Amino acid sequence: MLKNYLLVAFRNLTKNKAFSFINIVGLAIGMAACLLILQYVTFELSFDNFQAKKDRIYRINQDRFNNGKLSTRWAGGAFAPGTEFKNDLPEIEDMVKLSPAGDILLSYKDQKMTVANNYFVGNSFFNIFSYKLLRGDPKTALAEPNTVVISSSVAKKLFHNQDPVGQNIIIYNDKGMKVTGVMEDMPENTHMRLDFLQSWATLSKIYAPGIDNQWMNDGCTTYLLLRPGVNPKVLEAKFIPIVKKAYDKYKGSGESGIYTLQPVGSIHLYSNLMFELQPNGDGNSVYLLLGIAIFVIIIAWINYINLATGKGIGRAKEVGVRKTLGSAKQQLIVQFMLEAGLLNLLALLLAVILIIVFLPVFANISGLHISFSLFLNPVFWITTAGILLAGSFFSGFYPAMVLSSFKPVEVMKGKLSASPRGIILRKGMVVFQFAASIFLLIGSLTVFRQIQYMQNQSLGINIDQTIVVKPPIAKIDSFYRNMKAFKNNILTNPAIKGMTVSTTVPGEPVSWNAGGIKPHGADQSQGKQYRVIGGDQEYLTFYDMKLLAGRRFSPEFTTDTASVVFNEKAIHQMGFDKPEQAIGKQIDFWGKTYTIVGVVENFHQQSLRDDYDALIFRCIPDLRNQVSIKISTANIQQTLAGLKADWKTYFPNDQFDYFFLDEHFNKQYQADKRFGQVFGIFTFIAIFVACLGLFGLVSYTIVQRTKEIGIRKVLGATVSNILQLLYKDFAVLVVVAFVVSAPLAWYAINKWLQTYSFRLSISWLLFVIPFIVVFIIAFVTVSLLTVKAALMNPVKSLKTE
Repeated sequence: MLKNYLLVAFRNLTKNKAFSFINIVGLAIGMAACLLILQYVTFELSFDNFQAKKDRIYRINQDRFNNGKLSTRWAGGAFAPGTEFKNDLPEIEDMVKLSPAGDILLSYKDQKMTVANNYFVGNSFFNIFSYKLLRGDPKTALAEPNTVVISSSVAKKLFHNQDPVGQNIIIYNDKGMKVTGVMEDMPENTHMRLDFLQSWATLSKIYAPGIDNQWMNDGCTTYLLLRPGVNPKVLEAKFIPIVKKAYDKYKGSGESGIYTLQPVGSIHLYSNLMFELQPNGDGNSVYLLLGIAIFVIIIAWINYINLATGKGIGRAKEVGVRKTLGSAKQQLIVQFMLEAGLLNLLALLLAVILIIVFLPVFANISGLHISFSLFLNPVFWITTAGILLAGSFFSGFYPAMVLSSFKPVEVMKGKLSASPRGIILRKGMVVFQFAASIFLLIGSLTVFRQIQYMQNQSLGINIDQTIVVKPPIAKIDSFYRNMKAFKNNILTNPAIKGMTVSTTVPGEPVSWNAGGIKPHGADQSQGKQYRVIGGDQEYLTFYDMKLLAGRRFSPEFTTDTASVVFNEKAIHQMGFDKPEQAIGKQIDFWGKTYTIVGVVENFHQQSLRDDYDALIFRCIPDLRNQVSIKISTANIQQTLAGLKADWKTYFPNDQFDYFFLDEHFNKQYQADKRFGQVFGIFTFIAIFVACLGLFGLVSYTIVQRTKEIGIRKVLGATVSNILQLLYKDFAVLVVVAFVVSAPLAWYAINKWLQTYSFRLSISWLLFVIPFIVVFIIAFVTVSLLTVKAALMNPVKSLKTE
């Protein structure tokens, strides 16, 4: 019997080639799109799942308040809480701290390299986290001062095939550190990237004794390992009295803090705080893409249902004959379900081929490191099998029930008619398809317009034609003299328009967070928190910051080291209504008095996702930080070669590492761009697959109304009259789909745009354009069949059975 079912199924597939082709292609595209999106979603959801103690690892997040007002939300907060919580609360099994140590220059014999992911790390690191130590003892590798664990990539570059353990690495051409371990490179799906792990004892015993007792000094990321069964919310409540006791020492400052616990598994998708170890993802975007995957596959299944039921009229006599010869309804259901399963299987094979072909393209667009090794992943095949089984059932069940329910007597007499409920259901499914398509198209257009809006907005500063050179890190005598000589030398070149040194550059967060700043002589309780940028005398002029009042820093004023410049938001926070009121006023800044000499307009230090910060600029001529150089666009390569040679002259032990600032700034939008591209591509796929579904409904309708069309033409109806008759029904479906999808889309994009401090206004064009696009696509799709039906010879139409 099974052999007979399969034989009939193959005959029907080969007999109805167009029907089979559309169904297989539609299902294959839907399956391939769904599986690719699921790979993206699975990767994003897999972050830190490999941690053996994941369910007990929590990061301490810090909300810093100033006079009761939230000033900063930190992922890396004060140094003291972790120590005190661990000492006072038995619910905490272990604790580890991490603190960034900046770029570091390493050398071993003749080998040299610069490492960026350099952190001070506590000795409990390998007890809490499941990062594999290839060499060394995880219990003691980070126990002693001047010891370090390096990643296997660093070990390979620096030591080649030698065993690094026990060897001394020279840092900054001065200090030696002993390698006590080699760690396997951290996987892609973890929220931290560390390559050089200096022992915490190096920081706490050599560089900064007493750092572990600091409640007002931020920059420490702390993780706790809770004992089994501990409720993190109950534990958080126990933080409160410890924190209150600590902050009582700083009552006059107005500073306070709240400390909460975040599960390590949620950090990647649900954390965007100050001092994150690396840029994180967006949980809302991930689940939105998962929704697209579900939409696409459902649309593909609906296509099969519409096409199968539409073509079912042609198989009515087959069903009638089978029933007359004794076939039971159950046997017919099995027959049609088997056909659906076979068609889904063929579609799945084609989907796998499509994935193989387009996987590199998708990996490049999404930014994921997906390779063909995903085919070795059992989860991939389990998901694939699930889609096959679900697709075979959901796409085959309804057509099987409809086709098997035909009555032999009515079929043989030619009285077969479509069920009104069936017609409504099929039209309802098409409405769902186009509602989903319009919804996705509105979302895709919104993402594109928001990214375009952010990139086209004025930043309030000039970052064009600017390169940024990473600061020199090798030890050198008379650093400031060398930097000044380097600057004077390059400015003799007409291609160099200016140079400045600063603690940060546009496109990067301001890491200097200063609290307790207040008007001179005011009570300590009036102290507030500001972001501080240090720069030389040319910094404000170099970036062309718009002056609202007073003046910028200048080499002409030797007292500028005791001067500050505020931005507009900072003066309002200080209590001034107008920029002019702030000029000449003095502030207390960490025990010193500074004079406000200027006020500049607010500008975008980071992407437009973030609000303006309250910024204070300090003049610090002898900075050892980021070097910004403005160059001419003519002969760029020649200019860069000259700069490299000059750099080597004054800083012989440092690499000339640079980047173009405008490109660096726009990297902040890279994740948004990739999300928009992925969103747009799969929106197009959804619309394409939906059009196949519409094709199925049009085909079904024309079969049903062939004689009606013939009679109308005999009675004098023109081709345009027939087209208008057929177009009207489908136009109504698209309009209904728009009415259904528009409110949902408005709610979704409004929620999404709320995550941006600077965002475009929701315009009616965001809805009208997708509606018109989908309407035109539907119109063209319907036209492919309706024009042919309208032009058909009425004699032939009336003979059609």
